[in-house]
Amino acid sequence: MRQALALFALVLSISGNASPLFEDDAVLHVKLSGPLTTLIKNKKTRVEYPFTLTVGENVIDLQVRVRGHSRLVVCRFPPLRLNFPEGSAADTVLAGQDRVKLVTHCKNDSVRAENNVLDEYLVYRLFNLVSSRSYRVRLLQLSYEDTDARLKDLDRPYYGFLIESDKELAARIGGQAAEVTGVRYSILDKDQTALMSVFQYLIGNTDWSLVTAYDEDICCHNVDLFDIDGRLLPVPYDFDFSGVVNAVYAEPNPNLPIKRVTQRRFRGYCKSSIDAVAAAARTIVAMQDQVLAMAREVPALKDDYVAERIWFLGDFFEEAEDEAKLIHKFDRHCIGSS
Repeated sequence: MRQALALFALVLSISGNASPLFEDDAVLHVKLSGPLTTLIKNKKTRVEYPFTLTVGENVIDLQVRVRGHSRLVVCRFPPLRLNFPEGSAADTVLAGQDRVKLVTHCKNDSVRAENNVLDEYLVYRLFNLVSSRSYRVRLLQLSYEDTDARLKDLDRPYYGFLIESDKELAARIGGQAAEVTGVRYSILDKDQTALMSVFQYLIGNTDWSLVTAYDEDICCHNVDLFDIDGRLLPVPYDFDFSGVVNAVYAEPNPNLPIKRVTQRRFRGYCKSSIDAVAAAARTIVAMQDQVLAMAREVPALKDDYVAERIWFLGDFFEEAEDEAKLIHKFDRHCIGSS
């Protein structure tokens, strides 16, 4: 089975039918048209509604529904899931897509909220630097048309981004999505686990866990697991509560000794080898120039927002100059210490 999946991933990568959506970092300009007022009004039902997506001269028929948990509650404009019927996007940049997550601007006519989208997009791109086994993303400028003609402040494009599906990621890395109720650390990919833990500290994110998420039946919280040759590879997602994003609605975990989401706290697990964590820290520190360059290159709605990114990420690299002190902090704050 695993050999078949690996072969499928190889075929996908060289086939002319491979999806081109995430092969380009250029901003994609699209228009999403449909009954947005009705969709948002009935968001608790998560019912799909017929929409169209215009990309260049192509008009694609699709189904759209709301998605998410906390954002579905706090956002006036919720995140969405785009469902493309088979063949509907043929011969477009969206060819081969099935169900794709769309991260939206959360609140109409809020510059800060819209910039949170760009910052979260940046975080996904940064983890792409750290590990190729990560969710790819594509930045959009979205024009919205509410065919109900009731939503306000949609008279200009908003930034958003699409996230690679777990199905596409699994095929690309030669694995399969794993739905388990708990994780045995002995079968976790130790290098990826360590990289993820240090990366979460870099971006100031405490909103993740390798245990079953609240009100969920399977592991984990804001981490997906992929089975590759019998080992579980953790891949993080949802970074809106991280310090570098600092979403307008983000609040610190009340169970942690922090007062703001911009305060870093290491949340790696003590069962991870401290040597592996130290090696992961060195790997990320060696990427300082690339990380800061990407933080400058990703668009922002104000120059001040770019400066905030650079300051926040740069603060980690300053702290990491004293490697022994940083690793000692990781060892002291890891989860599961006696």
